[in-house]
Parts: sequence; C-alpha cells; structure tokens
Amino acid sequence: MKTPRGNELAAVLKARFEKNMHRHAGVAWAAVQARLDANAAALKSLAAMEASGGEPDVVGPAAKKGEVTFVDCAAESPAGRRSLCYDRAALDARKENKPQGSALEMAADMGIALLTEEQYRALQALGEFDLKTSSWIQTPPAIRSQGGSLFCDRRYGQVFVYHNGAQSYYAARGFRGALVV
Repeated sequence: MKTPRGNELAAVLKARFEKNMHRHAGVAWAAVQARLDANAAALKSLAAMEASGGEPDVVGPAAKKGEVTFVDCAAESPAGRRSLCYDRAALDARKENKPQGSALEMAADMGIALLTEEQYRALQALGEFDLKTSSWIQTPPAIRSQGGSLFCDRRYGQVFVYHNGAQSYYAARGFRGALVV
C-alpha cells in the first residue's frame, strides 16, 4: 500500500476532517495542524494508519491540554490489518497455520493503540462501522489470562462485544487504532 507523505497526508487528513465535522464538533483544523506540526512521530503513525486503510480522523472534542485523538474511521476494519491473532503470546501458541502477525504488535509498530470498548462504542455513535467485518479491541487482563480476547462489530443496528480465543484470526477481523496527538 502506498504511504502518503508530508503535504499529501496533511491534505488527505484535512479533507476528511472538513467532510466529517460531526465527528469533532468544536475542534478547529488549525489546532489539529499545530499539534501535527509539532509531532513528527504522530505523522508517521497517521501515515501508517492511512496506508493500511484506516482512514484516520479526529473524533470527539479537544481533550486535555489541547490534545486531539485520531481514530480509524474506515467503514470496515482496515483491510491492511486483518487476519491477525490478538497478541504475540497467541501467535506463539499457534502450532499450524500461523497468521502473519498479531494486532497488538502491529499497533505498537505503528505507534497506535487498539481501541477500548468505550472508544469503539463512541465511534459507533458517530456512524455505522464494521457492518461486514469485526475489530479486535483492548482486552482486560483477567480475560486475556484465560486465553480469551475481545472483538466488536455492528449487526442488526446494535454494537456487539464478543469473545474468542486470542490465537484465532479471520479474514474479516482486523483492528482499529487510536492515536492521541
């Protein structure tokens, strides 16, 4: 996948921001641009989110100290981040048919975090996402320690949270990330 660079990425992000003002009422693009200009690592992470099909956009009002949060807003779980088990332990536990990697490791490599259940539900309040796919979310340690992990989707007009073995992977399951800038 092609990774947008510099001004090209900024133009893509600005156009998406302006097209979807309902996702970030009260946030001005100038404030977002200032945060981006001061954070080269964030631009690298956003480029990775964009290149993997995430369509990152600012969600919610400005957070503390003027921070903004970018979340993957692609209609379906990002195509470049599917067919992954949950984490390294799950990947190592697979004896056969190992996927290419894990969601947590890929997110860390990109400099982003998997969405929490709260973040996922907040995103779903802004539109309808994952109607045909599903997305891994951060899993509480008590569930993960028993071999499980959580994922979400939207079906029948409702957002569902499910569990699965952390070592499982599916062509229609990826992950959505968040980046605080």
